Amino acid sequence: MQHSAFIGRTSKVLRSYFPILEWGAKYTGKTFGNDMIVALIVTMMLIPQSLAYAILAGLPPEVGLYASMAPLLLYAIFGSSRALAVGPVAVASLMTAAAAGQIASQGTPEYLGGAIALAMVSGLLLLAMGFLKLGFLANFLSHPVIAGFITASGLQIAAGQLSPVLGIHAEGESFLDIVISLSRTIGHIHTATAAIGIGSLVFLFWVRSGLKPLLIRFGMSAKISDILVKIGPVIAIITTILIVAGLGLADKGVRIVGKVPGGLPKIAIPPLDMALWIKIIIPALLISIVGYVESISVALTLAAKKRQRVDPDQELIALGAANIGSAISGGFPVTGGFARSVVNFDAGAETPAAGAFTAAGIALTTMFLTPLLFFLPNATLAATIIVAVLSLVNFSALKHAWSFSKADFAAMAVTILITLIEGIEPGLIAGVALSIVLHLYSTSRPHIAIVGQIPGTTHFRNVKRYTVVTDPEILSLRIDESLFFPNARFIEEYINMEVSSNPDIRNVILECPAVNAIDLSALESLEAINLRLKDGGITFHLSEVKGPVMDSLKRSHFLEKLTGKVHLTQFNAVSSINPGLAQQTLNSQQAPIPGSTE
Repeated sequence: MQHSAFIGRTSKVLRSYFPILEWGAKYTGKTFGNDMIVALIVTMMLIPQSLAYAILAGLPPEVGLYASMAPLLLYAIFGSSRALAVGPVAVASLMTAAAAGQIASQGTPEYLGGAIALAMVSGLLLLAMGFLKLGFLANFLSHPVIAGFITASGLQIAAGQLSPVLGIHAEGESFLDIVISLSRTIGHIHTATAAIGIGSLVFLFWVRSGLKPLLIRFGMSAKISDILVKIGPVIAIITTILIVAGLGLADKGVRIVGKVPGGLPKIAIPPLDMALWIKIIIPALLISIVGYVESISVALTLAAKKRQRVDPDQELIALGAANIGSAISGGFPVTGGFARSVVNFDAGAETPAAGAFTAAGIALTTMFLTPLLFFLPNATLAATIIVAVLSLVNFSALKHAWSFSKADFAAMAVTILITLIEGIEPGLIAGVALSIVLHLYSTSRPHIAIVGQIPGTTHFRNVKRYTVVTDPEILSLRIDESLFFPNARFIEEYINMEVSSNPDIRNVILECPAVNAIDLSALESLEAINLRLKDGGITFHLSEVKGPVMDSLKRSHFLEKLTGKVHLTQFNAVSSINPGLAQQTLNSQQAPIPGSTE
């Protein structure tokens, strides 16, 4: 019996760390067919993206293909999402370029080694966070910060890709630097390159907005039309390759990808230089967390549509394994891509095996089709990147944040401005720091309401929002925040101010329905409040204290020294002091309750 139970527990643990054991046991021929079709579609989409994002990261194009094989296979083994498509993405590529650029110049072996080391360190960090259940760390990247960072990154990436689209030279670490550099060389546009680049841009933008309605008019289903729209870059690549090769434009100054080494990547241990690892630990951590936030957001969104489950901590492990796989196969940091994952989902991916089959497709491309990429113009790849990243730019989020929360607007705006002016890492760090500071400031000044009894009920509500009955000798306060060190002194001062301004008060009741925790600093403040009120002849009561909070108070001496009592409800507290008024209010006509919240 014990042996059977041990086997059962072991099996459960293995399935939690290796989700492939769960869905693999139910794999059928029909599922295989569906996953193969999805893999074919995603492979066609991933090939141009892999090449483009490698160039965006400042790496040879084949490195993008390398980063699209082992990571997909490993994610299929460890990933808990059925639809997430892992691989190179724009923001991670830009962050890789920024980090590796601090180590060496692009095109050098040291630069490539730095990018590979970034993938390795990022993978190890993600694995550690997964095993230690530290997925909550991603919460420090609030949605406004992420939205602002992605918007600014999208603008910077798009600006940087105008250089190869127009055939001019531009460089810079930030959006501002790139724009200044572009302004100095804009007069030297290469005509043939610009024709290809701008033509590709126009075509790709038209594909996104105009191809689907055209296909539907010809009788094609909306689902298939959506998929064909996603592989528009493949059409642009094939067309411009034929144009460049047919017209001999490479000899006329149009920059091309050139020879892309064929064959599978060699498995090798990444650079084990501890000094290098220490230098890139912060960029690797930022890449890890940003990538994880993007991945888990996409995974959870798609899983909800089919009522599937995604394990956030297991996703950390899966992404960690994927990045380590990318590193040992000569790739750079990878994560889950939004566009590819949506295509994966819409095309009907049933299991992560679709990603493994996509890796096989990329492997076949690397082995046999790379000679066909020789005449691929850099301008087309740059146009592909611009169209992809401009969909990430969302200034409407600023307007929404302004109307909803000025603090969130400030965090988003600062993230955007610092990223555009100073660069990727400073912008992200500034956004996170400001979010934490604003959160601490907000929690240091919690909402406190003076409450009274609504006639005809036992409910107590804010005197500023409702028609309520109060007793001038009772100060009823409701605090809408847990009590801890940043707000402890504020609560002390608030009660002191209210008591000193009203000499009729003989009882203070602190209603605590929203108090989920009390730390030692707050406990000392409560003790100080109780002592000061006692010295002034005022009794201090608590009401609606939650069980875990009550357990904490029982472990202290506070309840022994409390001049009043801890009451189950606010109505009970008031009834114990002035039962006549409480009962009279309960029996009176109920006042209309405003539709606004408290």
